[in-house]
Amino acid sequence: MQIHDDKTFEDISYAEKITRDTEFNNCVFKKCDLSNSEFALCKFIDCIFENCNLSMIKWGRSTLSDVVFKHCKLLGINFSLCEDFLFSVKFESCMLDYSSFMSKKMPKTVFIKSSLKEATFTQAGISGSVFNECDLLGTVFNGTDLSSVNFSTAFNYIIDPELNNINKAVFSAAGLHGLLEKYNIKIV
Repeated sequence: MQIHDDKTFEDISYAEKITRDTEFNNCVFKKCDLSNSEFALCKFIDCIFENCNLSMIKWGRSTLSDVVFKHCKLLGINFSLCEDFLFSVKFESCMLDYSSFMSKKMPKTVFIKSSLKEATFTQAGISGSVFNECDLLGTVFNGTDLSSVNFSTAFNYIIDPELNNINKAVFSAAGLHGLLEKYNIKIV
């Protein structure tokens, strides 16, 4: 296994490349193109991705532990393929449209000023998470543990309280229509 400790990767293109059995510890990726690449059985521990394009990346049973994504393009990524053990991520000002977190256990995950249009959280466990100023247009929550999730500044969401656990979740008054959508009622 190849190991990278405390390295900065800048302006590097891994686009459409396959990387296997590699460990990245406390590494920073800046302005890298990782689109359509595959990282199989890799470990990313305490890493930061800034201004990177990771669209359509395939994680292939890789570990993401305390990984932060800032200003990254993460379109169409299936995070469900990541290892569950120690899975911990944070997103700031990212595009996560069409991504899947299906069946992922990721409590207390923070999403800040990010777009999650058409993303799916079906059967996911995201209790205690925060969606701060996030666009959730078309995002699917079905059988999702949303207990204590803060949606107070999120927008464009539609969540069925009968299909999800929303115990102690926080919503703004302006977002109530997203909880009552299925009843076809008018809120004034």
